Amino acid sequence: MKNQLTHVYLMPGMAANPSIFEYIKLPEDSYKIHWLEWQIPNKNETLLEYAQRMCNFIKYSNVVLLGVSFGGILVQEMSKLIKVKKLIVVSSVKSHNELPKRLKLLKVTKAYNILPTQIVSNIDVLAKYAFGETIKKRVDLYKKYLSVNDKTYLDWAIKQVVCWDQEEAHPDAVYIHGDNDAVFPHSCVGNCIVIKGGTHIMIINKYKWFNENLPKLIEL
Repeated sequence: MKNQLTHVYLMPGMAANPSIFEYIKLPEDSYKIHWLEWQIPNKNETLLEYAQRMCNFIKYSNVVLLGVSFGGILVQEMSKLIKVKKLIVVSSVKSHNELPKRLKLLKVTKAYNILPTQIVSNIDVLAKYAFGETIKKRVDLYKKYLSVNDKTYLDWAIKQVVCWDQEEAHPDAVYIHGDNDAVFPHSCVGNCIVIKGGTHIMIINKYKWFNENLPKLIEL
């Protein structure tokens, strides 16, 4: 009898399209990969409401959810709404307590309301927020991966990150973080798999580690 496939849904980070996962490969006799894409949020849509809408794209049961960066925050919310086999959070945060001071300051001052206009018009600034690096050396890379530059989406996304209210890590999540992550530098403590030399874009440039280790982590 043929093994039943495990369906693995991959959610990219803020402003990124799912081609960031183009090098992620899992054994095809056991896993089927599905790419999720950012949808334009509705006006005043909460993160949980958005998560519910994204759950509509999950067509199978007992799936694996893997999210990167802001996508990692989103899949944590989605996992509160559907049963998952495994929740994997990459280059993200376990709770609002791990957000860097600059983002906490945005919440206090509500300066997130004025940021997105600048980001939309400046891909270098967008890359800094999304990947933690400027694009000077990687222009083609960022133009390829950072394609979600709709102002409504960016307004909403930055606010959701800054105002996320999760107090504690998800008890059943597998958290994977790089020790050289410039976007979320405080996320390697506690229950976390730390990848040495991993940056915020390690899903792209350390894909071999993920290809080797994801099957083991899924089946733990």
